[in-house]
Amino acid sequence: MRGRSDVLELAILGLLHETPMHGYELRKRLNLLLGSFRALSYGSLYPCLKGLVGQGLIAGTDASQTPPPHALSGKRARIVYELTADGKEHFAEILSSSGPTTWEDEHFDVRFAFFAQTDAETRLRILEGRRTRLAERLDQVRQSASRTRDRLDEYTLELQRHGLEQVEREVRWLDGLIDNERGTRRVKPEGPGRPAGSATADGADASQH
Repeated sequence: MRGRSDVLELAILGLLHETPMHGYELRKRLNLLLGSFRALSYGSLYPCLKGLVGQGLIAGTDASQTPPPHALSGKRARIVYELTADGKEHFAEILSSSGPTTWEDEHFDVRFAFFAQTDAETRLRILEGRRTRLAERLDQVRQSASRTRDRLDEYTLELQRHGLEQVEREVRWLDGLIDNERGTRRVKPEGPGRPAGSATADGADASQH
């Protein structure tokens, strides 16, 4: 993904993958579920929707013709958006990716919001990548704090300490998530009918290495 517009596209595709909805409700869901989009405006949402329609990834229909149960009533017609077959395929391709951009700050938040729809291998790669990135950041912050401590006033030092604690908390959070993912992969099936690294009925390891 190249930037914020791509993150917004992913968020829209992910929400529409769950259920069709009109622009007003879509904006509410984006504001509710994705903290980085709390300042989302109609000015950015509707051009993005138009672009996705132009790419054939979503389609819009007049809600006054066949309103879904969740559509709000009103005098003016509302366009309800839903994923096309190409949109579903494109969304699945995005969820299967795990490159460096997926663990950057803004991208990671959105990808994490759709972890329930992401396969276990990809989830683990993203979490480990995010953990590595934050460990590097933590080291940089500590080095900077050590070099500048004597030159900063008490308020700047407090702000620096606060930032350090935030990164440390997220690293601990990621450690827990990674441990959980690894444990889940050991005891639960990955794919139809074939456990990955699970035990047989007599307790022997059934995985092949």
